[in-house]
Amino acid sequence: MQTQTKATLDAMTPEKSLELLKEGNRRFVESQRMERNLKDQVIETSEGQYPFAVVLGCIDSRVPPELIFDLGIGDIFGIRIAGNFVNEDILGSMEFACKVVGSKFILVLGHTICGAIQGAYDDVELGHLTGLIDKLKPAVIASQDSSNLEGDYHINQIAKKNVQLTIENIKKQSSILKQMLEQGEIAIAGAMYDIASGEVFFIE
Repeated sequence: MQTQTKATLDAMTPEKSLELLKEGNRRFVESQRMERNLKDQVIETSEGQYPFAVVLGCIDSRVPPELIFDLGIGDIFGIRIAGNFVNEDILGSMEFACKVVGSKFILVLGHTICGAIQGAYDDVELGHLTGLIDKLKPAVIASQDSSNLEGDYHINQIAKKNVQLTIENIKKQSSILKQMLEQGEIAIAGAMYDIASGEVFFIE
């Protein structure tokens, strides 16, 4: 895939953006990563950036978005925070990416065996982490009907619910992004990354 330019971004659609992410993860899983000269991409993007998507993911070191989607420099806006939730600053960053720069797609990416989700489930309290974890509690509460589940599977179900709630919050809290969605200028999807297989599973 070539370095993103204004022309390629103008021609991009939300549907094509999603397909690029899926194709990239497929290459990653199959160890068929595309050859790129990252130094050339540094030069090519030095005068402007035209990312086709925004990926909101967790800070987990095992889930670097550019790698798991086999992307290069300038392809996406990567936003990372423990528990992949949104706040005012992250929403502002998304609005900049989509409304100002022209990105066509927002992906909220959770992952299996998420430590932040585990912390919310266990009611961990530790400095500023306490306030962060509180923002993940709605997913824990919404998953109480599956409290008979155990171990990692239960944590993964909460993580998936957190992705879904984050998407709802984006739509509720950003009138700009909501309008762009309604007009078909962008699309939003959720997904879960399996840290054991490297595969991204998109949430229907």
